[in-house]
Amino acid sequence: MGRDLKNIIAGMTIEEKASLCSGLDFWHTKGIERLGIPSIMVTDGPHGLRKQTGDAEHFGINSVPATCFPSAVGLASTWNRELIKKVGVALGKECQAEDVAVLLGPGANIKRSPLCGRNFEYFSEDPYLSSQMAANHINGVQSQGVGTSLKHFAANNQEHRRMSIDAVVDERTLREIYLASFEGAVKGAQPWTVMCSYNKVNGEYASENNYLLNEILKDEWGFEGFVVSDWGAVNERVAGLENGLDLEMPTSFGVGEKKIIDAVQNGQLAEEKLDHAVERLLNIIFKAVDNKKENANYDKEAHHQLSREVARESMVLLKNEDHILPLKKSGTVAVIGGFAQTPRFQGGGSSHINPTKLENILEEIKTVSGTGTNVLYAQGYNLNSDEVDEDLIKEGKEAAAAVDTVILFVGLPDRYESEGYDREHLRMPENHIKLIESVAEVNRNIVVVLSNGSPIEMPWLDKVKAVLEGYLGGQALGGAIADLLFGDANPSGKLAETFPKVLSDNPSFLYFPGEGDKVEYKEGIFIGYRYYDKKNIEPLFPFGYGLSYTSFEYSNLTLDKKDMMDTDTLSVTVSVKNTGNVAGKEIVQLYVQDVSSSIVRPEKELKGFEKIELQPGEERIVTFTLNKRSFAYYNVELKDWHVETGEFNILVGKSSREIVLTESIHVQSIVSVTKPVHRNTLVVDLLSNPKLAPIAKELLAKANENNQVINMADMDSETAEMMEAMMKYMPLRALVSFSQGAFTEEMLSGLIALMNGQLVTN
Repeated sequence: MGRDLKNIIAGMTIEEKASLCSGLDFWHTKGIERLGIPSIMVTDGPHGLRKQTGDAEHFGINSVPATCFPSAVGLASTWNRELIKKVGVALGKECQAEDVAVLLGPGANIKRSPLCGRNFEYFSEDPYLSSQMAANHINGVQSQGVGTSLKHFAANNQEHRRMSIDAVVDERTLREIYLASFEGAVKGAQPWTVMCSYNKVNGEYASENNYLLNEILKDEWGFEGFVVSDWGAVNERVAGLENGLDLEMPTSFGVGEKKIIDAVQNGQLAEEKLDHAVERLLNIIFKAVDNKKENANYDKEAHHQLSREVARESMVLLKNEDHILPLKKSGTVAVIGGFAQTPRFQGGGSSHINPTKLENILEEIKTVSGTGTNVLYAQGYNLNSDEVDEDLIKEGKEAAAAVDTVILFVGLPDRYESEGYDREHLRMPENHIKLIESVAEVNRNIVVVLSNGSPIEMPWLDKVKAVLEGYLGGQALGGAIADLLFGDANPSGKLAETFPKVLSDNPSFLYFPGEGDKVEYKEGIFIGYRYYDKKNIEPLFPFGYGLSYTSFEYSNLTLDKKDMMDTDTLSVTVSVKNTGNVAGKEIVQLYVQDVSSSIVRPEKELKGFEKIELQPGEERIVTFTLNKRSFAYYNVELKDWHVETGEFNILVGKSSREIVLTESIHVQSIVSVTKPVHRNTLVVDLLSNPKLAPIAKELLAKANENNQVINMADMDSETAEMMEAMMKYMPLRALVSFSQGAFTEEMLSGLIALMNGQLVTN
């Protein structure tokens, strides 16, 4: 429905305009009845709808029943764009049924440290994977006429002191890692809203950071929606509005509005700024109204089954010694661990969902394994304590000793990871570890199923034959786990994060969570696999890793060209064949490596992935398309993405550490990054520039006429090599003094002018 928003705004009072820029209450925007502007509802997500009922507490569980899908850590591990989009569609339908206009999610913050208490809500350590997952999530939800709120923008990578911490991040790292995770989602999906984070970024609160909200998000990326504060993230309301924060949530009970009104009336804030914010708000409010579906409903059982499908693809098979999995549907099995009866299926905090139903893992195992399997159960540990209960351990050992196979359910209880605080270590509770060790004394056929939202240490790994990373699998995790354990489904998830062997291997270890209200991102761009690769540190499990019940063979990696300009696109194809006996899905990963760079770059970076399903013996060609951004780094001097002319390797593999095919491409940059030549320019920098090298060689010859500077002919080879190195790293001004008059200041000035002229004209 077409509306003249500028005309509506022209008819509003300053008080009415200001009122729209703050919430009505905790979950609603304000309306203006006189102008037909309604109040709309926003509510928490992102992996389910958390619509509070009545006056229920804001962080409790008194919310309407909704489908609880796997949390983002699991969704990302599917590496399945279409499946994530289906989840978004389902979430959008549920929002329509509950009259919710905007779902607050997804979260695209980078997993800087495995200790971040909210990592289960975020997708990945890699910005490309994260932005792809986020974009498809957003597109799915918004296809149903419901908005999303991409969060938390930006550099919100810890819960510790999150409302006051200043994240100090250099510009290149910010662009390549932390902002890139949002950029692809904004450009590829246009979320209706973006939620700013609590923290400061380089000294400015994200809620009033002009560089982030106006210059980058709105102007550079072309974001068309409105920026909303995280709940309580506003520092100074007028400064926020001035610098790009359109909506303050929740209500400030008139305080924020009054500050805006006063600022406009006393000339501190231009009314035009207020008008811009109101126009953005009205655009989304009316979009929600126009897309509202009356009497909307959804199929709860269909959504539950979708949750089961997603959970199956989100789980990652980390170990499968002696092909113990899939289990046969016969013999005796002991299911041990309290999680089997009381599952940990989601994270704590504002994303806590009241599920429409919740599967019991033990019961699902009994159902899927069939009547031919005798299933025993033992609790093994106390769910509400870390203390070892010897009686429960004894009971578990007795059950384990009496069966063919043991399935142990262990991981991290709710109290270990949540919004509001970070973890202090990577260990599981002591009673979980003791249970594994004790059971291993009486039975070697152990399958461990993990329930956790982020990486854990595994000192017990060699004591068990199989490990299935179940993450936080949502309400249908029971059936999904049973399907995978007994072969009704083939594991196809791969890790979207690196599992370190010990916490101290993590790149942010020395700097996380900072000191006082300041955290410095001194590890720079080397986050996750970028760091482990560069330092050659072997992780417990690498980024992109996951096993299957079948095997895949890669062949015929082909590039459609061997040379390209950075304005071109490159088509890459590879053949993948299922060489096993069962159907399976493989995640084909493409990384790009800059072979020889003048700047520090990662060994390789993920730039493409595809998930394909293949029947036994089936072969398929997978195609990737790469562009300038696939080869570029962020050049802080150019203030833009730049490709350095040279050779790049295209790496295709099964994980970041299992690269199976490699081809190379020469990329020519259309932009030559040249610095002006001056008295302190080094000789080596001139020699490395193809335009200036001939002049530089002539310069050296002139400065060394009659061997007045260095007579290398009389030197042995080692001394001559040393002197040549000294010459190369000598500033131009030094040639004047060393030449003993053969090369003068006037000559140097003339040559500098000549070389700078070459840089401009060529």
